[in-house]
Amino acid sequence: QSYCHRLQHDMYFLTNTSRLNEQVVDKIVLQLNRVYPQILTNEEAEKFRNPKASLHTRLSDLLKHLQKKGDRHCQEFYRALQINAEQLFNDLPSRKILKTPDPTEIDTDKEQYMLNDRGPVFFLACFSVAAGLALFWYCCNSETQVIGRARRILGFSPIIIGRHVRNICMLYLEDIPRN
Repeated sequence: QSYCHRLQHDMYFLTNTSRLNEQVVDKIVLQLNRVYPQILTNEEAEKFRNPKASLHTRLSDLLKHLQKKGDRHCQEFYRALQINAEQLFNDLPSRKILKTPDPTEIDTDKEQYMLNDRGPVFFLACFSVAAGLALFWYCCNSETQVIGRARRILGFSPIIIGRHVRNICMLYLEDIPRN
């Protein structure tokens, strides 16, 4: 969103009575007059600080003037508002829109966490099951003569797999040569 669009969105909120007082508006106008590059000329600053006009009128005219000047001028207004009225700056409707995430947008950090929420132990368990099934399938293939080696590997398997699973695998390997 451009700053001019944001300012147009925030205009009603800012011009509402009792949001900004005279002193804060004067400070903002003076800051816009003194900032480099100069946002408001001396004549414009005097016009927007004129105590004869109502605060609502002066503020509305200032905001419209800044929108006509361009995005850089509106950005400097927001900077001056943040410096002089930080609480009001934080309560702006456009700031609240910027703070709330788009419901259609995918939060990649959250998505990454959701995909990896099981942790490394789950990965190791799945990998171990896959490796065990691959080894079991390789040993059951009748064209290979690695039954003896598989028995030796499975003999050391109490560390890797449970005792009951190992016993079942050993019984199966013993039955293969008989068939």
